[in-house]
Amino acid sequence: MSLPELTAPVSLTRTDGRLNPHAVGWARRPLVDTAGIGPGRGRNKRWEYWGIVTDTHLVGVTVSSIDFAAVHEVWVHEIASGREWHRSATLVPARGANLPASLGEGPVQGRARGLAVDIDEVEGATRLRARIEGAVIDVLAVLPPGHERLAVVVPWSATRFQYTVKDVARPATGTLTLDGRTHVLPEGSSWAVLDHGRGRWPHDIRWNWGAGSGTTQGRTIGVQVGGQWTQGTGSTENAVVIDGRLHHIPVELDFDYGIARWRQPWRITGGGLDATFTPFHLKATHTDLGLLAAHTDQCFGRWSGTFTDEGGRVTPFVDLTGWCEEVHNRW
Repeated sequence: MSLPELTAPVSLTRTDGRLNPHAVGWARRPLVDTAGIGPGRGRNKRWEYWGIVTDTHLVGVTVSSIDFAAVHEVWVHEIASGREWHRSATLVPARGANLPASLGEGPVQGRARGLAVDIDEVEGATRLRARIEGAVIDVLAVLPPGHERLAVVVPWSATRFQYTVKDVARPATGTLTLDGRTHVLPEGSSWAVLDHGRGRWPHDIRWNWGAGSGTTQGRTIGVQVGGQWTQGTGSTENAVVIDGRLHHIPVELDFDYGIARWRQPWRITGGGLDATFTPFHLKATHTDLGLLAAHTDQCFGRWSGTFTDEGGRVTPFVDLTGWCEEVHNRW
């Protein structure tokens, strides 16, 4: 049974800090107040991740606080040459992270030695700026009028829950300056994707996440899929956005892939979605400190397939750019 669509603002937590049952559901815009997820409660996780894909470059920017540490990252990959500019920092105890109580309520800032990130809401867009050695990012993620975003509350229990906003197919403009050379993002084929998170997590968790953005036959299409971590909760983070209109997929999808053979196409099907994801680059990050571990295999590539909506209308999509990942965290 699918969870209800939220249509009015609601608090994620009750006054005692436990999950507010009235917040459990999904929405087309960020309606959930997450002010109850602050630092220092032991299991809180807060982050902003922006991924940018173009015909020439891939970019990832993260500002996060996971209570006992802050983890920030800036990464740029040049597709043609394979060159990369990368800086990550894990700060214990957590510091150098300024994250607003709820999405859009204030600036996001990440600071560490050799790394600076600033994310600001401006008129009609989100401005992403980041600086590491050799790389400067200054990008606008445009928010078109009426553009819908998938917001979902995932309830594991009254004390373990997550609110996520997955925002795909945001047109991106701006520049990347790499080793002093400025690259203008290709207009019409550059896209930004947001993963906004606020919640209290189990110690050991696995997930899949995939996102793709682009145009097919003059239509702007965004694919957003997730798996493993939502199983048994009644929530899903699956949707297709067509010309700014979000079509939520309220069922778990089937992910058919083998990360050891990452170059082979992935198949993601269910709920009207029939998609093939063909990777061309793997970004792998594996850290194991016993009780604490983070294993991420993020494949970048192209999405093609079809989506059949609730009215039976079939929308094809070809060569959307994005990623699919497999993650296992103990945190």
